[in-house]
Amino acid sequence: MSNSISKAIKMYGSPFKRWMKKHFAMAPKGYLRFYILRLLGEKPMSGSEIMDEVEKRTEGSWKPSPGSVYPLITWLNEKGYAKEVSKKEAGIKRYALTDQGKALLTEHLERFKACRPLWFSPFGPRWAEAYPEMAEGFYEATRQLGVAIWRFRESLRKKYLKKAVVDAKNILEQAAKELDEASKKLEKD
Repeated sequence: MSNSISKAIKMYGSPFKRWMKKHFAMAPKGYLRFYILRLLGEKPMSGSEIMDEVEKRTEGSWKPSPGSVYPLITWLNEKGYAKEVSKKEAGIKRYALTDQGKALLTEHLERFKACRPLWFSPFGPRWAEAYPEMAEGFYEATRQLGVAIWRFRESLRKKYLKKAVVDAKNILEQAAKELDEASKKLEKD
């Protein structure tokens, strides 16, 4: 989310935040299935736990609706990708991946890893195509930064170290400060 949008959410509060989520937090087609597969691959979960975990991991920017999550869980169950693993405790059904579901998750992860490097650039290929003489190396550097950030986040999911988070935050803050200074210098000249 851009800095100005984050500031507006803080300034205007939750009604604005809900409106922003509704209008700007759309996931690509099929992404929710992939996300549910990933979560169920980590541990058995119920539909409401999945919705809460997605919201937590996206820092509140996306919470899929029950109308999206429960039909997907039903579909995964009917196709043999997931199975109910616990008795209903207080009306809660939890699901886990079957071996077939783990194979589907592996397939999705391979596709995701193959496509991920293509997604990163705040300026997109059209900016680089429109100004090739000015974009020399810039487009690739922004793509590499995005990929590096993504890899770091994935590594943190496997092994969380507070020091690594603090170090990465400091690196990004320093880079942002230097880019901001370069931008101000351009505006002066």
